[in-house]
Amino acid sequence: MDDPLFGECVTLHEQEIHYFRAGSGPVIVVVHGLLCSRAQWSTLVEQLSRDYTVVAPDLLGHGQSAKPRGDYSLGAHAATLRDLLDALDIRRATLIGHSFGGGIAMQFAYMFRERCARLVLVSSGGLGREVSILLRAPTLPGAEFVLPLLSASWLRQGAESAGRFLSRIGVRSSPDIEEMWRGYVSLGDVHARRAFVATVRSVVDPGGQTVSAMQKLAVFADLPVLLVWGARDRLIPSWHGVLAHQAWPGSRLEVFPRAGHFPHLDDPERFAALIRDFVPRSNPAARGEAVGATDPQSALEAS
Repeated sequence: MDDPLFGECVTLHEQEIHYFRAGSGPVIVVVHGLLCSRAQWSTLVEQLSRDYTVVAPDLLGHGQSAKPRGDYSLGAHAATLRDLLDALDIRRATLIGHSFGGGIAMQFAYMFRERCARLVLVSSGGLGREVSILLRAPTLPGAEFVLPLLSASWLRQGAESAGRFLSRIGVRSSPDIEEMWRGYVSLGDVHARRAFVATVRSVVDPGGQTVSAMQKLAVFADLPVLLVWGARDRLIPSWHGVLAHQAWPGSRLEVFPRAGHFPHLDDPERFAALIRDFVPRSNPAARGEAVGATDPQSALEAS
């Protein structure tokens, strides 16, 4: 996959959704997190498309997809993902969600259970209150007026000094923190900023995450689940994954000791090997997963 941004586009409800699709076989859908895009998955798509059909969309408000005014909640993203799978004639898929994308993957499984074969949650949101100040700051009053300053051209040009700046404001730097900082300074477009603020405020407030799946994990008792975390995650602590694993019947937890919030980027070979091991070993007694015609499924009401 030479160009991770090259792909296809479909119009859903008058909004363009850009995505990349590669390979053949059982379907894997990869869902990125906040301030990211489908480009994040380029190495994984290249590796897994030898054995699977891999679909990597840009979420609404991210990447090359549309950035309308509207609903950016987990439920809205999950419904759009369902509509994308319908448009691609995909009946059932394994979902891999990173960070905010993990929350979307869980919401998708909750709302459209028959469409989800397995869940892989990577440094996932929605499993505990505690998150970094970098995720909480955009929920503060007036944050939307500060973001244009962070994305100013002079700061984008000096993004390599993020570590020094963050140290001055009391945030200990790390590769994760600097990756998030680069995401912030990329918000030069007013539509992207508006979508980002709406998205983060749908799941986080100044005190931390406001949405939790911890009380609903029993609903997924029959769903194969793989939790992947970096032991050095400074954005969403790895013990969220430990507690979720303890509360989630039959789940599997893999911790990458040297990785941070992006274990699939820190050690892509190990991550791809995990997926190749997990998918065939976790074969639920259910309908096929290959691409095919889709019948609309009744959604469970999210509480």
